[in-house]
Amino acid sequence: MRQPDLPSAYHLVSLETVDSTNAEARRLAALGEDETPDGTLVWAREQTAGRGRRGRAWVSPPGNLYCSLVLRPDVGVARAAEFSFIAALSVFDTLGTVGEAGHNVHCKWPNDILLNDKKVAGILLETETGADGMPDWVILGLGLNVETFPADTDFPATSLKAENFAVTEVDCLDSFCRHFLKWTNTWREEGFAPIRKNWLWRCYGQGEEIEVRLEGETLTGVFTDLDEDGALLLKTGDGERRITAGDVFFASTD
Repeated sequence: MRQPDLPSAYHLVSLETVDSTNAEARRLAALGEDETPDGTLVWAREQTAGRGRRGRAWVSPPGNLYCSLVLRPDVGVARAAEFSFIAALSVFDTLGTVGEAGHNVHCKWPNDILLNDKKVAGILLETETGADGMPDWVILGLGLNVETFPADTDFPATSLKAENFAVTEVDCLDSFCRHFLKWTNTWREEGFAPIRKNWLWRCYGQGEEIEVRLEGETLTGVFTDLDEDGALLLKTGDGERRITAGDVFFASTD
């Protein structure tokens, strides 16, 4: 397999096997900026203890894309959370680059990508905050199902191979890194507004009734919008709710 061909902004750490690329990225980030600069990218062909949101296991056999990016932005925690939307746009554009026309690709709040109405990728964002309340670093993890996908998931899953994409994980990594750099530059120059606008244009379920499962309750309502910092706005029978974290389901996937 060929090595990735990445822009010079990235510093690649290539591994055959790792417990979790996010865990390895955290270990490297803790060594400091001199050892692990902004743009350090941990890529592994297999994970033995991959994780998704809320500590869920992420099945990680060889053939799929597993990577984690160390970011050191000079912004507060709230703005650092916007990287998940930047990453979602980057995956969306990646699938448009490596695939043929005719597929339905959507962003699913808060951090998933759907291919033909099934989950093909997930994003995991982790932040370490310093004494001043500012992030010391942000870890952006990405899992993209290229060859295989897990069965028996809460939300239906798929892979690029299952959807007839003739592509490798290295092709996807190359494309993702280029698109992530492009969208990050847009975010730095113009703020979150164009990211929010483009995410909404690509999202699934806006204007429709959805179910949002929170830690202690389940809500049903109409997904009306994203607010200025990316929270989901849900119109319920009791009024509008602002949701900052939760799992979204649609009528067709329950």
